[in-house]
Amino acid sequence: MTPNKGRMRWHCRRALLELDLVFARFLENRFDQLSDAQLADLQDLLDIEDHDLWAMVNGSAPCPEDRWMPLLSMLRDSGTQDDSA
Repeated sequence: MTPNKGRMRWHCRRALLELDLVFARFLENRFDQLSDAQLADLQDLLDIEDHDLWAMVNGSAPCPEDRWMPLLSMLRDSGTQDDSA
């Protein structure tokens, strides 16, 4: 089944501001390059509650699924990019 990218973009909008900012940059810089397998993993991540997901993104909580690690790394990289450079 092909992932619905429009719906996924909408679900990347998060109530937690820090997470919303990370996802905004991620969508701008990396989203269109994801494989179908990565999109499926992203969909699983998007089902996680904001505070738990933020803890995984910022490294204060362990990631329970090894397959999510590449996406978490991309999210971290997106969240630390400096647009002023």
